[in-house]
Amino acid sequence: MIDDVIDIYLDPGFNDFYKFCKGNDIPVVIVSSGMEPNIRAVLSKFIGEEEAATIDIVSNHVKSLPNGKWEIQYRHPTRYVCTFSPVPGLKADVLDMSAARHADVLFVKLKQDNENDLHEYCKREGIPHVLFSDFLHALNVVKAIVTGERTKEDVLKEGTAMAV
Repeated sequence: MIDDVIDIYLDPGFNDFYKFCKGNDIPVVIVSSGMEPNIRAVLSKFIGEEEAATIDIVSNHVKSLPNGKWEIQYRHPTRYVCTFSPVPGLKADVLDMSAARHADVLFVKLKQDNENDLHEYCKREGIPHVLFSDFLHALNVVKAIVTGERTKEDVLKEGTAMAV
């Protein structure tokens, strides 16, 4: 399925971000409106299957049909859209955003078109989050928290990793 996608990539800095988090016992959870098998396949290609298997992914599932086709199994078909997908164009229709309330520090990717449903949802619901352009920016924020240079409260108050 994933091999048919031409431009497969991970966001810049994801590998370093993931390695730093793993090395410091910081859990990384990907919340996506994409499809779990596709996300896991991209992760496997770039960080290895064994490593990819250790990352929690909260996303839509895929049901294989007897005729060899497949269909998306939405986690919560009546809920709002969440938007992190390492594969462009693989946004599904819906995913529960309640996971956003449970992160110690929630990073929300600033998209090139400035349309980000998760960012709008967090603003509307008063959920503190950090906007970031790529994982190198997010890594700098996480490192600053781990080293004690900044507190997570300060980071969330500022709300952006863009200038870090």
